Amino acid sequence: MRTATATAAAVTTTLLGAGAAAVVIGRHAADAALRPEPGRPLPGGRLSVHSVAEGRITLTRSLASLRPGTYGLVAPGAHAVVGPVVPGADPGPDAVVRRLVSVGHGTLAPGTRVSLTPQVYVGNPRTALGLDHADVDVPGELGALPAWFLPAARDTWVITVHGLGAGREHPMVVMPFLHRHQLPVLDLGYRGDLGAPASPDGLGHLGESEWRDLDAAIRYALRYGARRVILYGWSTGATMALRAFERSPLAHRISGLVLDSPVLDRDATLRGLAAARGVPRVVLPLAVRAAEGLTGLRAAHRPAGADPTVLRVPVLIVHGPDDSLAPWGPSRALAAARPDLVTLHTVAGAGHGAMWNADPAGYEEALRRFLTPLM
Repeated sequence: MRTATATAAAVTTTLLGAGAAAVVIGRHAADAALRPEPGRPLPGGRLSVHSVAEGRITLTRSLASLRPGTYGLVAPGAHAVVGPVVPGADPGPDAVVRRLVSVGHGTLAPGTRVSLTPQVYVGNPRTALGLDHADVDVPGELGALPAWFLPAARDTWVITVHGLGAGREHPMVVMPFLHRHQLPVLDLGYRGDLGAPASPDGLGHLGESEWRDLDAAIRYALRYGARRVILYGWSTGATMALRAFERSPLAHRISGLVLDSPVLDRDATLRGLAAARGVPRVVLPLAVRAAEGLTGLRAAHRPAGADPTVLRVPVLIVHGPDDSLAPWGPSRALAAARPDLVTLHTVAGAGHGAMWNADPAGYEEALRRFLTPLM
């Protein structure tokens, strides 16, 4: 009896130890997934520069380096813009040649480790695009939120909000388009961004708390001359836009939503974030559960967009099947559930948050058709 009791006690201790270790591992993985790194590309897709010539750059061959379109190319102390793959170039089976559009600062030499990012521009709207703007502070519940305001003639403002692994510079890809159509733009930095207050727990919440900063931006816009606003978000910024429409007391002043690569399947995105930061596959379910516990994101909280009946304004979703971080299945389902209000523009070959990058002309034409009746 004593032997059986001792064995049972040992097994219990082992299981408890394993359980405690699993909790620790899960929390570490969740922290890795949700700890914001403002203005830095998401992990993954690291490439090496093989060579640089006039107007061309040769990179490691990978899914990322073969994607169509225009991207930022970043390395410590360096930023460049690369265009499409050069047709007919044959650098060998392990490399790909892309057009080198510009090198903004720093140098790119053979062996430099780089990342492709949908954030094409660096600086601010004036230095990067030649567009006049004002640096403004939006009063938020945690403190002042930095934003860029680009004035224009219309009284419908577009409030842009970036997503995962990006900063206020990402929405600059559409600022020339919006400026040509005389739409004022308020480009918001929110909790966790550089120059903005930190989240109280230091973690990102995939839009579930951050939407209140977007609500503050709506109040700011209405206070300073907007009659209506269009919310335009990428990734978790798109989730913030949906949450603001669902929950804001000012939702009746929102005339439309533009959702680029929206995060509508929270668990899938948590798994993708953890995996991108090196969390082993076997630990990913623990990371999801731990993340929900750390941030209060429980299954009882319905994901943004889960109830299509709450939509009362036109919505443009721009998404595609090659987004490995935010699956596009929920976007398709939302569009199918509300064909009266939701337009889905599909972009093939685009990674997360990079729908404009893969096809700028097609993207802006879909945006023009959507926004024209709302101007």
